[in-house]
Amino acid sequence: MHFLDQAKIYLKSGAGGPGAVSFRREKYVEYGGPDGGNGGRGGDIVFEAVAGLNTLIDFRYAQHFKAARGGHGMGKDRTGASADDLVIKVPVGTQVLSEDKEEVLADFTEVGQRVVMLEGGMGGRGNASYKTATNRAPRQHQPGIPGEEMWVWLRLKLLADVGLLGLPNAGKSTFINAVSNARAKVGHYAFTTLVPKLGVVHHKGREFVLADIPGLIEGAAEGAGIGDRFLGHIERCRVLIHLIDIAGEDPVDAMRIVEDELTAYGEGLEDKPRLVALNKLDLADPELVQGFAKELMNAGAQEVFAVSGATGEGIEQLLDAVLQYLPDRTATETKGSEVEDLDEQNRSGEWSPI
Repeated sequence: MHFLDQAKIYLKSGAGGPGAVSFRREKYVEYGGPDGGNGGRGGDIVFEAVAGLNTLIDFRYAQHFKAARGGHGMGKDRTGASADDLVIKVPVGTQVLSEDKEEVLADFTEVGQRVVMLEGGMGGRGNASYKTATNRAPRQHQPGIPGEEMWVWLRLKLLADVGLLGLPNAGKSTFINAVSNARAKVGHYAFTTLVPKLGVVHHKGREFVLADIPGLIEGAAEGAGIGDRFLGHIERCRVLIHLIDIAGEDPVDAMRIVEDELTAYGEGLEDKPRLVALNKLDLADPELVQGFAKELMNAGAQEVFAVSGATGEGIEQLLDAVLQYLPDRTATETKGSEVEDLDEQNRSGEWSPI
């Protein structure tokens, strides 16, 4: 399955059906008269958040959504049928933005949430409704109110409790594979992770969703590397884990680069609590670990954890610290099966951006 987190689509609600112009022509009825019915209502455009969807890939192949028109009014005072609503199903975490991306029109955070984006037009009046004491044979009618139309952007922000970030090759894929049921690609080269990955972490009787995003490099806010487009997927996280490669050239500089990119991106990411973790503990001696930890603390880190995604050393202490930032019962625990479905999709197909 391919991963797509942005799409532009066209919406148009259904127009109302026209009213009818009709007169009674019944045998043995002495006096006739107008009996044209009203037109039916056009269909609404409705968005609904559903479980089991975790990408906007369907909107790559279908960008135009038009609801049906209301039925025509008919003789014998028969009203035209109202058209069915057009329901567009989107993943939980989807935002609907205006065409200029300046306004959030809808934000779907719960399964089953529905929003009527465009209302269908009202049906036109038939000539029977125009009958008066002085106008007994009206021939006027209304054609029905046209539907509304607009272009919108869909933007998906994956719902996760904890975000995982760092420079390329910091060991994020190995880490998420070690602590969750994710099966992220691991390689000895930069940018092995090209799209966000989700995994469910079970720790001490509790569970939460961990999101791994592609590595950031200096200048990501200006588009360097993959850029910062995937940072939106961790905007709703409660806490961030910043992995730093202990075998890298300068762990302090690595922390600074990521901190600067979070500040440049904004959206409140720079204010979120962050847990700094020196990864690849198995490749360094204890004295080096203590030295780097002290330097990171002096550079602004509140607490530094030494972990190894390969051996599992130190991971339990880090997860204990994560639980302190999560409520007793996270949203993930009530929707665990949905995230399990997502992980199955992660394993069954390759996700790639367009």
